[in-house]
Amino acid sequence: MEPVRWGILSSALIGTKKVIPGMRKSRSLVVAGLASRDLQRAQRATAELGIAKAYGSYEAMLADPDIEAVYNPLPNHLHVPLTLAAAKAGKHVLCEKPMALHATDLEVLRPFAHKVHIREAFMVRFHPQWIEAREQVRRGAIGALRFVQVGFSYFNDDPANIRNQADIGGGALYDIGCYAIVAGRWFFEADPQRATATMDLDPTFRTDRNTGGLVDFGAGRQLTFSVSTQAASFQRVVLAGTRGRIEIEIPFNAPPDVPCRYRIDDGSTLDGSCGRITTLPVADQYQLQAEAFSHAVRHEQPNAAALDDAIVNMRTIDALFASTRSGSFERVQALGPDAS
Repeated sequence: MEPVRWGILSSALIGTKKVIPGMRKSRSLVVAGLASRDLQRAQRATAELGIAKAYGSYEAMLADPDIEAVYNPLPNHLHVPLTLAAAKAGKHVLCEKPMALHATDLEVLRPFAHKVHIREAFMVRFHPQWIEAREQVRRGAIGALRFVQVGFSYFNDDPANIRNQADIGGGALYDIGCYAIVAGRWFFEADPQRATATMDLDPTFRTDRNTGGLVDFGAGRQLTFSVSTQAASFQRVVLAGTRGRIEIEIPFNAPPDVPCRYRIDDGSTLDGSCGRITTLPVADQYQLQAEAFSHAVRHEQPNAAALDDAIVNMRTIDALFASTRSGSFERVQALGPDAS
């Protein structure tokens, strides 16, 4: 197919260090431009990455008819405003997670959901290790899936870092807790019904530096997770079933240049010695995500399904935040009959 021409909103590190390098591996798309509010910064980034066009404002890039699709890795509070501006300009938008600060914020995008593709950027859903692990669950390799357990942490106490700024959507739940929610939805293939959480706030930043959650998917199915912005780097997904478990070693920051592994264990020993390890070929989840989006631009009619998917993620986050105030489970509002 004719390569889709992409523009990148900002020189954010997630874009320049991970997403753009992955995108440039693909023949189905071209990274044609990068915009910054500082033209010199945009020019430095485009020179380093080999991108043809640099723009000194976001508006300039959105006005360029040569750009078909936009990747939005801006700080969380700018996700909806710039996604809306891009959609109004007729651009398809792949927006970083979390897509908003509250689920209701996303409703302004609905009038455009049938005109352009608007999707939340959870690259993990395109990695073979997530796809194969779910296929193992579907085939009954571990029996009936009972619970999903997620641990995800890193240490960052830099006050200038956007993840430590409460007023623009910083904190552990927004930044990495959203991955736990997606893991539960992906492997249960269902939406949450209710949720509760506990949070420890940084006394200076006022962001949640440690958050633990319990999400009820009904029928006895549970997601439990612990996420932290001030703990040693760690990540793991464990899928526990009636006849075994699956453990994904590096579920979120899967390296793009070495094979990934997952383990299936029937539980016959407690030290893991009975586990069977599957090693997968090298894959770049950012490349695969961009290729899937580009394919949709060329071959699929836009609809609101991806927007509704993002709304469910955000409603779950809203419920988790609400539970820390109420001290009890909070219902996750289901999508209405008119969704999509």
